[in-house]
Amino acid sequence: MIAVLFGVKYLHGKTILPASVCDARRNQMELFETIHGRVTVGKVKPDPLPRSVIEKLLSAGAQAPNHHKARPWRFVVLTGDGRKKLGDVFAASFLDRNPAAPPEAGDKPRSLPLRAPVVIAAGVDKPAPGTKIIEIENVSAASAAAQNILLAAHALGLGAIWRTGEWARDPKVKEFLGFAPDQHIVGFIYVGYPEVAPESYTRIGFEDRVTWIE
Repeated sequence: MIAVLFGVKYLHGKTILPASVCDARRNQMELFETIHGRVTVGKVKPDPLPRSVIEKLLSAGAQAPNHHKARPWRFVVLTGDGRKKLGDVFAASFLDRNPAAPPEAGDKPRSLPLRAPVVIAAGVDKPAPGTKIIEIENVSAASAAAQNILLAAHALGLGAIWRTGEWARDPKVKEFLGFAPDQHIVGFIYVGYPEVAPESYTRIGFEDRVTWIE
């Protein structure tokens, strides 16, 4: 006999959870598995990703929290020859900053964007004049968007790595990507199908980074 008490079904004394509750628990488990299972994957295959897959990543990024609905992130997606153009900018900028270097010294920076079939540059809008938003809030929101993209990539079975470095601050790179000199680039996210199965590793605990005030 099935009994119902406060909307919860019981069969022979055992709880029968509604499908919605079961789905919620399953989704919760999948969420935590994604968060704790995500690893940085630097080696990916050159195979291109379907545009629909890339758009799923961008959609995930756009769900990040942000102050006053500013949506301050700006994504520039580079695929195909677009990556080569970015590589040319990397090389030119490197040689400009290192005038004594031989021309072939630009080969390595030129090759960097070719490490993955998709490169997503995540930039940040400056706060609009007269708003209550301060710059760090926009940077934080764009960083949260980048993390969402990394989690979505992992959930889709993709490999991804978040890179920053001098190129994220380079004026020539910013100009090429359509960013103003005073705009921040929080990083370049390289995405592709993993070349090998990502290795899991022991997660570092949080205890030494937490202070409890009770």
